[in-house]
Amino acid sequence: MSKDTVTITDNRSGHSVELPILSATQGPDAIDIGRFFRELGYFTYDPGFLSTASCNSALTYLDGGQGILQYRGYPIEQLAEHSNFLEVAYLMLYGELPRPRQLDEFNDIITHHSMLNEALKSFYHGFYHDAHPMAIMVGVVGSLSAFYHDSTDIGNERHREIAAHRLIAKMPSIAAACYKHSVGEPQVYPDNRLSYTGNLLNMMFSVPCEPYVINPIAEKALDLIFILHIDHEQNASTSTVRLAGSSGANPFACIASGIAALWGPAHGGANEAVLDMLENIGDSRNIPAFLARAKDKSDPFRLMGFGHRVYKNYDPRARIIRAMCHQVLEQLGDADDPAFELALRLEEIALQDDYFVERNLYPNVDFYSGVIYKALGIPRNMFTVMFAIARTVGWVAQWMEMIAETNQRIGRPRQLYVGPGQRDYVAIDER
Repeated sequence: MSKDTVTITDNRSGHSVELPILSATQGPDAIDIGRFFRELGYFTYDPGFLSTASCNSALTYLDGGQGILQYRGYPIEQLAEHSNFLEVAYLMLYGELPRPRQLDEFNDIITHHSMLNEALKSFYHGFYHDAHPMAIMVGVVGSLSAFYHDSTDIGNERHREIAAHRLIAKMPSIAAACYKHSVGEPQVYPDNRLSYTGNLLNMMFSVPCEPYVINPIAEKALDLIFILHIDHEQNASTSTVRLAGSSGANPFACIASGIAALWGPAHGGANEAVLDMLENIGDSRNIPAFLARAKDKSDPFRLMGFGHRVYKNYDPRARIIRAMCHQVLEQLGDADDPAFELALRLEEIALQDDYFVERNLYPNVDFYSGVIYKALGIPRNMFTVMFAIARTVGWVAQWMEMIAETNQRIGRPRQLYVGPGQRDYVAIDER
């Protein structure tokens, strides 16, 4: 920790406060404003918390300007090339890459926690057949504490670990059951012989009356997408999980709150918006007109799946997933589907057009993941569910990190009050 300080002087009163500067291993340092209100009497004002570090974390580092994303210090490019989803999940939970025996044991634990309590089946029957899968997922995950209350003592380190394993293991089973409910097909039990993503595909698309063969390209593509979506620092859903967890809520309730936050179209629904945009464009001959609209500041139309709020350079996840997207389209894409032709043409233009290059409006991970999901036959209302499966690892790791902190306190953001001053009540017959 740095011994440097910054002094802030209040010109109104002449009082000053000396605040310590906290050193980061990478990225910007932070000013500790814990004494700011107590000594000067002011709150700090930061809508959206864009300049506020809400916690210490050793999990994920990103540098939007340089296009850097690291999990536990490992570049995302290396993990995507050499690792798999469950190995990266182990890294996020335990801080180090596993040895072969550790990974085998972890795989075995996750595999054998994948079944759902049979009573949960009746839970699904309570939802309309056309209920959004995210609505079902929020409810089912939130209910897990009623079934697995033997692992909800957050003060018990072993309980926390068991809950983490259960959430990671059961999320594909919950997600697949959401899909099966929406299409009126029977739920499929997990198969312990299959990989994490292979199991998900089997539970989603197999039926009891005929064999289902898992396409290795689809399996590999899902595993890659899941790695890229595991964690992304203190985004809206992760911050929600931490805030809920700070109250002492059980881990299943905390993850359900994260799913609810992810459901928002400004967060987890971006890849779905990409396909909506492609449908609106309709034909590659219409691309020039829509690009002109995107460049017109007076037109509200936006190219969805291009650029990123954090990355002011190329999204490193997009670089990784681009090659997989082309591979999936080559082997699994419907040649007669205009959406795929449109996607490839838009990508080509965005990578060459000076307007987009100068503004760093490159295709992002949502652009490619949406196209891949469509090629794999995953329906659009399941896109955010797929995101939630992967992000559960990050949510759980963030929650475990927060609970283990010795100075952990309940979150309590403050506000700048701008409502009426004190007023006296007026009787109803005198108003």
